[in-house]
Amino acid sequence: AGAGTFVSDSATASAAAGPAAAGPAAAGATAGQGLRPRPGWDRASWRPAVRPPARYDFQVGVPDTRLFPYDTWRRLVAAEWRPRGDARSRPGGEPAGDAESAGHPGLRDAIARYVGYARSVRAAADDVVVTNGAQQALDLVARVLIAPGDVVAVEEPGYPPARDVFAAHGARVVGVPVDGDGLVVARLPRTARLVYVTPSHQFPLGVAMSLPRRRELLAWAGAHDAAVFEDDYDSEYRFADRPLEPLHTLDDGGRVVYAGTFSKTLLPGLRLGYVVVPPTLRDAVRTARRLADGQGPVATQAALARFMDEGRLARHIRRTAKVYARRRSALLAGLGGVLAPYLEAVPSAAGLHVCALLRSGDDATGAAVAGRARAAGVAVETLGRYATAPGGPAGLVLGYGAIEAADVPPGLDLLADALREVTPD
Repeated sequence: AGAGTFVSDSATASAAAGPAAAGPAAAGATAGQGLRPRPGWDRASWRPAVRPPARYDFQVGVPDTRLFPYDTWRRLVAAEWRPRGDARSRPGGEPAGDAESAGHPGLRDAIARYVGYARSVRAAADDVVVTNGAQQALDLVARVLIAPGDVVAVEEPGYPPARDVFAAHGARVVGVPVDGDGLVVARLPRTARLVYVTPSHQFPLGVAMSLPRRRELLAWAGAHDAAVFEDDYDSEYRFADRPLEPLHTLDDGGRVVYAGTFSKTLLPGLRLGYVVVPPTLRDAVRTARRLADGQGPVATQAALARFMDEGRLARHIRRTAKVYARRRSALLAGLGGVLAPYLEAVPSAAGLHVCALLRSGDDATGAAVAGRARAAGVAVETLGRYATAPGGPAGLVLGYGAIEAADVPPGLDLLADALREVTPD
């Protein structure tokens, strides 16, 4: 229908057609004039290794999603989506409406009580901001504390997504070595504005920061007017030793920002975490959350609040801890047996992974071992994936969240074969 298609006398060649279609003059005019990100955003960020599933999967940082109580969760979420009386009187807001940027009030209260009895963290509901996982907590704190050019100290080796967040905000990220007592405070740069640490279960080595080192770090932060971001990574699953007090509990100067997540205890896909901030940062972090994405999913947050209030989270952690303990025991038995000639386990009392150092060889050796193992159906990661510079300790990082206890021994036998091929006696 219509009279046809006509081209205006003033039309120019489409940029989508490319320089060849536009002609030499147009090509010269458009070359190099596309949009460009600001510095810091034009580099590739660290990404988890994405590969086809392996028969024996020792991937790191992954819980067993089959252990999640799906039926209970569906019931709780469905209940939140049912209308109940006057929406104006409903705590936390309607699922389809607006809500507080800091998160559902009931969930913030439940989190404050949870970190109080589980980790001895003194916090009120007003100190808690609910986030879309620990990654958003990092981003929000970076927004309100870090200016371009500021120095941020991170553990080396350490958690790559944290490094990337700080770098994206224009920070100069400096790696600080880790020893058997945790982050080496004496190696911190004097100008650091923020120090990121995983003191309960250092990622990826697995060591716990000693009490003297914790006190030394807090004293350093006070003397240098610096903030400490405490990522309480994997603290829920502890299989040996009494847990040390968090930095937040020892802090009497309002220097520590404490963050946690439900990704390991429940499901990564829930995208629920939290950050406990000192009163001096409370309004700023809430504003940053409001500017970032307005609010979180009300129904999901309300369902989690009920899940916690009914004691289901504590029971779920106790139940899953028994499952993971069996897998961990099988892994440690293999490291002390068939893998002992090639690997030395780093002492670790918590979490869902164990790091093991190569007795001989460098990170290239570890990469070769991982490649041979993968070909045999065993997925492992090298310690070098979490380092920013070569020359550090070489080893393998073995997770036990995604593998059955019965599959651990045969998987380690195949890994031993790969080690034997790459690192012969």
